[in-house]
This record gives sequence, structure tokens and C-alpha cells, in this order.
Amino acid sequence: MKAQIASRRVLRVATASLLFISAWAGRAQVPAASLEISRPINPANGPRVTLQDRSNHLWVVQSSTNLATWSETATWKVFNGNFHGTFGNPAVPGIFFRAIYDPSRADVPNTVDSALHLPVFSLNYAAPVLPPNFLVPPIVNQDNMPTSNITTDAGATLGRVLFYDKRLSANQAIACASCHQQGHGFSDARRFSPGFNGGATTRNSMGLTQARYYPRGHFFWDERAATLEDQVLQPIQNAVEMGMTLPALVTRLGAEPFYTNLFSQAFGSPEITSDRVSRALAQFVRSIISTRSKYDRGIPIGFSNFTAEELLGRQIFFGQVGNATCAACHGTDNFVPNNIFNNGLENPYVDKGVGALTGLARDEGIFKVPSLRNIELTAPYMHDGRFATLEEVVEFYNSGVVNHPNLSPPLRVPTPPGAPPGPPRRLNLTAEQKAALVAFLKTLTDPGIATDPKFSDPFNYGN
Repeated sequence: MKAQIASRRVLRVATASLLFISAWAGRAQVPAASLEISRPINPANGPRVTLQDRSNHLWVVQSSTNLATWSETATWKVFNGNFHGTFGNPAVPGIFFRAIYDPSRADVPNTVDSALHLPVFSLNYAAPVLPPNFLVPPIVNQDNMPTSNITTDAGATLGRVLFYDKRLSANQAIACASCHQQGHGFSDARRFSPGFNGGATTRNSMGLTQARYYPRGHFFWDERAATLEDQVLQPIQNAVEMGMTLPALVTRLGAEPFYTNLFSQAFGSPEITSDRVSRALAQFVRSIISTRSKYDRGIPIGFSNFTAEELLGRQIFFGQVGNATCAACHGTDNFVPNNIFNNGLENPYVDKGVGALTGLARDEGIFKVPSLRNIELTAPYMHDGRFATLEEVVEFYNSGVVNHPNLSPPLRVPTPPGAPPGPPRRLNLTAEQKAALVAFLKTLTDPGIATDPKFSDPFNYGN
């Protein structure tokens, strides 16, 4: 319902069937906000009320059964865009709610204890328990963590808070986590992600699992960021994605008392700088490591935990059955490459990939190859999200690779030395084999990544 004007005070009023907004005619600038109401999940509870306020103010929530007499129900401080709670008796019909912005009560500081749900003792980011194969070559050599930014528990905790904080966008509408969602393997289920002002990105948000183990150490689909520390600051400054400047970000974060505390714990002093923001975010992202998939459990026992279908899929993937060359680009138990490739999606490429940066024909259609870990969670697939399912991806590599001058050699039919490049390889998989390959890819899913509290949103949103 559209806003209605009252003469004395700002109201945000909601009932189970009604939502209306009115404006304060007093001196204070009224924050843009709204109340929403929904039925409780548990029918024994009263209505669930949510207050949306991007600017994170303090509000007085009142309730009434007659719209004439109001009683104060709660005082809510919004910490990261919204706050919610369950109120009232479900047996009482027609209960109304309103939220009043009172600037005289708005000076409540945002402390670590009030704004965040962090444990008393630090979570373990610095020393994750890794399986033996991660501690020896080739995987140990894939680690791109620089000696200048070793992950610490306090640094990654700060990075986790920053990762979920909508203050990093110009209008406080989105966070890093808006496009890299934990439940989707830190990717986005949408082909293109909406930015802070509604504009869409031009590429699909890549999953962040195993970012620490990308041996080339460059980031984005076109690898334009030389390091992860460089990468994490670019979306913040992007005109479509988050729309901030680094000086404005430093000023905004410096106004929050809980950041003074977190930066002190992470870096030894309360000073907030863009370099420290970068280092903390990179530490958190590098901590997102997958080692608990069915595949991982199978390594020490010779994959005796696999079904017959999954075993067949593994044989196809590694070229033991048929002529697939999956492992050439997705190698080792981390399923990461040692190079960047053109995988024959089209000719010519609409998005030139690395070629758009260099202007060189030999770089057209060349993109970074992500790890396949948690690939089941990170649909849609490819740099432009063109494939909605793993089945579509498998069929593309089975029968749809397009000839292109820059096509990766493993995707071609091999030819003798000195002969012209062969045509795109066709796998000629049966329906059973294609299903087996998908089943194997799903063994790379680590469900703990999608649910682990140490990777989750730490902000206090009420109950």
C-alpha cells in the first residue's frame, strides 16, 4: 500500500493483512524503512515482524489492537539492513504494529556483542585440519597464500564480518555475500547478479571454494586481478556491483565501534585502511576449503564408498573409460587447472574473456577454469551461466564443443606432430555414461561448506 501522511509522527504499521507507511512532519529526517509481517512458522507463535532499514537506525516498535492505544513492544537497533522478531498471541486477532524513529534514542553504539553473533573463543580459520594429500605435492604447491598475508583466526573473522556487511555497497543494499551465497557454494544461482542499484553483472558469480588452491593465483574469469587481495576490492569499487570508493568505505567502517574492536584484534591497532580490508577479506575467502566430500572420504579407502555408477563416472572423468579428457583441465584432487583455456563455447565469442583485456586474437574466448569442488551447488555454469544443469554441461562436452582457433588442445581430436589441429573431440557417451559422469561430479560436493557456521552470516538480525 502507498504511503499515507500523518501530522505528528512517523509510523510504519503492519497487520497480517495490511501494510501502510506514513511520514513524520517533525524536524528529524526520517530514514527510509518499512515493516513487513508474515505468518509464523510455528502456529503457536504470534506474527513475525521484519523491519527493513538499510541505514541501520534504532526504532521503537509499538503494538495496538485498535489503532488508538499503543504500547511499546520492543526497541530494535538494525545492524545490517533488517531486524525481525515474533510478537503477540496468535489467539488475538487484528494486532497492529508500527515502528517509530526517535532521534533522541538513536545514539546506541554498535558493539561486537550487540551487532554480531560471534563465539567467545575464536573459530579455527588459521589451522584447518587437512587430509594428507593436501600436505604434499601437487596440492601443497597450489597454495597461493602469500607470506605477507597469512590467514589468522582474528583476520578471517574480520573478513567474515566484512564479507556479509552491506555497508560495503554505496546504498547499503548488498554485500559480497549477496552474489557469493554460502548455500550455493559461495556462488549465485542467478545467471547474472544484481548490483547495488539494480544493474546486472555481465558474468556469472564464480564459486569461491578452494580459492586458496588456485595455483595461478589470479582472479576473476579473465584473471585481471593479480592476487586475491587485489580481487576483493574491485567489486566494492565497481560502478555496477557495489558502487563505493575506498575512502568512503574507510570512513563508513570507521563510524562503527565494532570494527574498531575487530581491526584491533586482527592487526594490532584500530586503524581502518583499504589495505587491511583487502587482507581480511582475502583471509576469509582463502579459509573456504572443501575437504569433506564423498570423494575425499573415498581417497584413503580406494573409493569403496562409491556406487557402481559413481565409479564408472570417475573412470570416464580420468580417461580410463572412453576418450574424455576432463582431468586435463581439472587436475589433481582439487580439480583445478594450471592454465587458462578456451573451451569452445562459441565462435566468435560475444564475451572475449582475456581477449577483451589484451585485444589479441589469440586470447579470444580464454577464461579461468574454476575448481569442480562443490560444482553441484554452483549452477548455473560457465562464465555467462548459459547451462542450468550439470547434465547440460556434460552434453556440451560430449557433443557440443565448437571449433575455434584458440580451442584448448585436450578438446580436439589429436593429430600427428606438424599436422593441422584436429576437429573438436566428440565423446560419444551413452546415456548411462553421461549419467555416471554427473553422479561422479556430485561426489565432489561438501555439504559442510554450505552449512558450516564459521562461514555463515555473523550479524544479529533478531530472532
